[in-house]
Amino acid sequence: MSGTGRREFIKLLGGAAAWPIVARGQERKFARIGALILGNADAEAFRKEMREGLSKAGYVEGRDVSFDIRSAQGRLELLPKLAAELVVAKVDVLVALYTPCARAAQQATRDIPIVAIVANPVETGLIASLARPGGNITGVSLMAAEAHGKCVEVFGDMLPSVRKIAALGNASDSFMPLFLEKVNLSGKAAGIEIVPVTVRSADEIAAAFATILKGGAGALVMQGSLPSRTVAALALKQRLPAGSFTRSFAEVGGLMSYGPNATDSFQRGVYFVIKILQGGKPAEIPAEQPTKFELVINLKTAKALGLEIPATLLARADEVIE
Repeated sequence: MSGTGRREFIKLLGGAAAWPIVARGQERKFARIGALILGNADAEAFRKEMREGLSKAGYVEGRDVSFDIRSAQGRLELLPKLAAELVVAKVDVLVALYTPCARAAQQATRDIPIVAIVANPVETGLIASLARPGGNITGVSLMAAEAHGKCVEVFGDMLPSVRKIAALGNASDSFMPLFLEKVNLSGKAAGIEIVPVTVRSADEIAAAFATILKGGAGALVMQGSLPSRTVAALALKQRLPAGSFTRSFAEVGGLMSYGPNATDSFQRGVYFVIKILQGGKPAEIPAEQPTKFELVINLKTAKALGLEIPATLLARADEVIE
């Protein structure tokens, strides 16, 4: 996080107790919050944090604010249509969770403020810089490329005999080249061969697993914008250790996840929505990077796969799901 962004965030936290009082004492325009989501396993947590965060800030649903949440249900091809619908609905702020949603929102409007909670917004061209985003987008960088690379490192420690890892990429997501770049760099550093396998839709994932198994990969790192439940279930069925950067992947049966704390990231997203509702311009509100990263290991999945997780790795984990 930039120094300016950190100071603003601390200042906002310091005034949190006063938000409900301000809400009662001032006239404010009724705000329509639109949200565009993929429909991954963490969608419910996102909805919860968005509603609760605004409520704690004094924005009462039905009185001060309404929510219009559109989910693609895992089908990325629906995102442009859903984004256009939110623009037609004239939402005051559009929140986009993950890069494909932010890209669809950006293509749908250059006027409505967009709060993007996405992989690497500078590297993928969504914003000009963290300090001065420019345009109508600001938000939270999840540093997902680096986190996916870290998944390779974790597998190197967890499964020392595995020397080939598949990287399951989402070719419909503009983040994929950066995902593959960081995974390959981590693989090279660890002496692990990375085998890229890409899909364009959820319908192609089953066939991708056949390719992965045929290629002899001993583990899998999944790009976070793919359907978590589908990949976790197939990985378990095929007895393939799998990881990703979203905590929800481990929660729905994936072996492990390494990435930013989802709750913290979603709460940060609420901060940007509030700043915009208070009159801030996205171009001038510095974007932030996560400060909390966590390793989550699903021990139940490990047992189903017949894996013995090293005690040293379990000790490093922020949470072990049993």
